[in-house]
Amino acid sequence: MTMKKMVILMLLMVSVSLKVETSTALELCDMDDEGITACKPSVMKPEPVAPSEECCKAVKGANLTCLCSYRTSPWLPALGIDPDLALELPSKCNLTLPADCQND
Repeated sequence: MTMKKMVILMLLMVSVSLKVETSTALELCDMDDEGITACKPSVMKPEPVAPSEECCKAVKGANLTCLCSYRTSPWLPALGIDPDLALELPSKCNLTLPADCQND
């Protein structure tokens, strides 16, 4: 194989791996994987911590109605997130959950 073909092949492999890595990014209720990562220590048992400034920033940009819809879903626990702790984040970040979420 010529050097030119090897370089082209390597560039294609890097390009494909970058696309695969980008496509695995997690987004939940308008929170990207960075926001979820920032909040994870606050929504994991047994010893959750107070939400960080980065976490609260992510929660402020989140769709809280969407977050509420995950209250009884198996998806949050599958991600290691306690749904009850997740629903406490808005109040800990000085936000109010939608009224229909508070009545669940």
